[in-house]
Amino acid sequence: AVLPDERVLFIERRGAVNLYRPATGRSTKLATIPVTNQYTSGDQGEDGLLGLAADPNFASNGWIYLYYSPVGPDPKNVLARYTMKGDSLDLASGVILLEVPVQRDQCCHTGGSIAFDRQGNLYLSTGDNTNPFGTGYAPIDERPGRSPWDAQKSSANTNDLRGKILRIHPEPDGTYTIPEGNLFPPGTPQTRPEIYTMGHRNPYRIAIDKRTGFLYWGDVGPDAGTDSAGRGPAGHDEIGQARRAGNFGWPHFVADNKAYFDVDFATMTAGPQFDPARPINASPNNTGRTELPPAERAFIWYPYGPSAEFPLVGSGGRTAMAGPVFYRDDFGSAARPFPAYYDRKLFIYEWMRGWIMAVTMDEQGNFVSMERFMASHKFSNPMDMEFGPNGDLYVLEYGTAWFQGNDDARLVRIEYTAGTRKPLVAVGVDKSAGATPLTVALSSAGTTDLDDDALQYEWRITRTNGTAVSTLNEANPTFTFARPGVYTASLVVTDSLGARDSAKVEIAAGNEPPTVDIDLLGSNTTFFFPRVPIRYAVRVTDREDGSLETRRIPASRVVVRAEYRKEGLGAARVEAGARSTAVPASHEVGRRLVEGGDCLSCHQVNRTSVGPAYTAVARRYRGDTRARARLVTKIRAGGSGVWGQVMMPAHPQLTEAQASAMVAYILSLGQPRRPSLPVRGAYVPAAGTDSSTQGVVVLHATYTDRGANGMRSASAEEAVVLRAPVVVVASGEVSDGIDKYSGPEVPVEVTIGKRSGAFVGFKQLDLTGVSSIVFSAVAPVPNVNSAGGKVEVRLDSATGTLVGETEAIQPQAAMVAPSRLRAALTPTSGMRDVYFVFRNATAKEGQNLFVLFTAAFERGAGAP
Repeated sequence: AVLPDERVLFIERRGAVNLYRPATGRSTKLATIPVTNQYTSGDQGEDGLLGLAADPNFASNGWIYLYYSPVGPDPKNVLARYTMKGDSLDLASGVILLEVPVQRDQCCHTGGSIAFDRQGNLYLSTGDNTNPFGTGYAPIDERPGRSPWDAQKSSANTNDLRGKILRIHPEPDGTYTIPEGNLFPPGTPQTRPEIYTMGHRNPYRIAIDKRTGFLYWGDVGPDAGTDSAGRGPAGHDEIGQARRAGNFGWPHFVADNKAYFDVDFATMTAGPQFDPARPINASPNNTGRTELPPAERAFIWYPYGPSAEFPLVGSGGRTAMAGPVFYRDDFGSAARPFPAYYDRKLFIYEWMRGWIMAVTMDEQGNFVSMERFMASHKFSNPMDMEFGPNGDLYVLEYGTAWFQGNDDARLVRIEYTAGTRKPLVAVGVDKSAGATPLTVALSSAGTTDLDDDALQYEWRITRTNGTAVSTLNEANPTFTFARPGVYTASLVVTDSLGARDSAKVEIAAGNEPPTVDIDLLGSNTTFFFPRVPIRYAVRVTDREDGSLETRRIPASRVVVRAEYRKEGLGAARVEAGARSTAVPASHEVGRRLVEGGDCLSCHQVNRTSVGPAYTAVARRYRGDTRARARLVTKIRAGGSGVWGQVMMPAHPQLTEAQASAMVAYILSLGQPRRPSLPVRGAYVPAAGTDSSTQGVVVLHATYTDRGANGMRSASAEEAVVLRAPVVVVASGEVSDGIDKYSGPEVPVEVTIGKRSGAFVGFKQLDLTGVSSIVFSAVAPVPNVNSAGGKVEVRLDSATGTLVGETEAIQPQAAMVAPSRLRAALTPTSGMRDVYFVFRNATAKEGQNLFVLFTAAFERGAGAP
């Protein structure tokens, strides 16, 4: 809730009420509301502190409204009003306006969004309070004792406040009255007059268009991934629009009134489909009217997979939310309102998919089109949004994982800058940690202004408690930290028109990070050779701890790993302390699919979220040769029951190959961790790697020090990567006079020499211990018009020292298998640029010489 003076209230489900003050840039906890979020089943529920709104007359009365699940024996949620006084919340001022009886035997669906219209009417959304895990279709289980699995008791019940959007008018004395135009006039038998709309599953975020009075909501739909001939339609999420009171169908209908079957759960037989023109609620759990108002369809709807009607919403997990309708005239005196382009557009957003859309409507409010808002940005599970008086859009982001304290949970302010744009600030430091006195060079490199305005720089050095240490007015100053501590260096950059922005970097003074090195003892530093030991020694020194050499650092505290990877490094990075030093390249596609989709909203690699940790999944299925096929099917079709009752959403938009790549990555996380190698020893690469052109050996060492001067520990790592001794000639960094070709008929990209003197060069290869290079070559006359020739091996340039050459390959009248051309090398040590030169002085103009595939570096007998 954004207050009239631009302060922002935000709440946390476990009861915290927080206040953000723009003047200080800080947030504080005002109070904690005692709430419960546990069910008698033992599950952690979705209950707690659920909804928040400020009174339309907050500036004069200080009232805020909270919807929450109070602690106590009575299962209920309550709407309460509290008074704020300055920057404090008076808990003693609490007045209960409305109670909503609920069941707390089974999870889920709470709703809890609060909004006001122009007349001061309060709208409150409530969920169906129904367990969704019994079926992914309509939860209408009418068997005795199964009321928590029957949404007909709530959403389709005209005499129950759950699964509704309620409309009341709060009165100053803490009571409320019923506005005209609700779904059931006061006194109507078997109804509740507070109901404005019914037939909702979990209308989690609602909004009111204060000009038209139209009500909007996002309704989180059921989990079925496909249509069923005996159950009904696949699950859809909905954006709803109500121009008047009405019934929006759940649990009998979803989306554009797609009808479910009246299923008898005792026999699991399907009766007729429900009729949207005359819905009937014959459930024994219904305490309201049997005949319901006609069902109205959703405004926007979409399934897990691609949407034919609204393709821009994408695919994947679904959690629809409804935000405000923007009117430019409402911000006539605002400092920076959004442009008129967004006038009368509805903002909707997706918790799982991370997007915000601007929806264009016609004069009657009918859907016209939608477009991505900030299309290049993926929001971190947006939870709520509201425009502030200054015209900024505040977005509350939940963060990646369910039921966690997420690092990416945050309150975001989105400003529209007309005319001059704020500087884009980048900060850096040459040394972010070290012993005192610690002298660092602060850098603003990368800071730009898109309008080319003159810039002023101000660095502010502060301690973590906010205490100011120093202010510097240079773009790239040097500063010395004399006392141990953790400091923040904040750079504020202001352009010539007053637009400003900032960025910061943290600096820890008091503990010098260690240094880690890996020495190769007589081994080649570019290549490994199959079955030939790589001898290494790790060196670790730390200013405070000592060194490995003096034994003040015990070898047991240094982690050393070695690994041969047939697929190479790919795009993976080397990570200290990881199970392996990086994700194998074969799993990179799967990792990117997992991290780029909605998977991390429900799963984390090493932590349990709403779903199991991926490492736990990998451990469970280790050695199960049939698991991959089952998991691929589950990712695409959805499912539940293995790790609990929470339904895993379907992902039908993923191909079988994509899902298989994801499963391969996930299962790779369960490979057993190998013990650390000694700090001095030898690693023997696996046999059978002689022909690999991608394989690498990675030696990796890491050490974490003990900290010093009250400062936290620091880590350092070092990795040495040795490449396979077989290289694709076409992969050379420099070349001249050659053509390259790749196609299905050749195993690797090939290099064709077009003239005598053509070359391919490799930068900085270690030839220590290399006695010869064997080239794979062909010289066919058909297609290539080969003249034949030989390969010269030269150092440092194409005309440099000749250290070896092959016999000539003769032109071949037909395409044949590649020949092996061996060039014995003059003994050479150390790192050199190596050039392969095509040579045939008798070749005619227009003739190609020959084709090279690979070059294999061979180790000489007795070489180290």
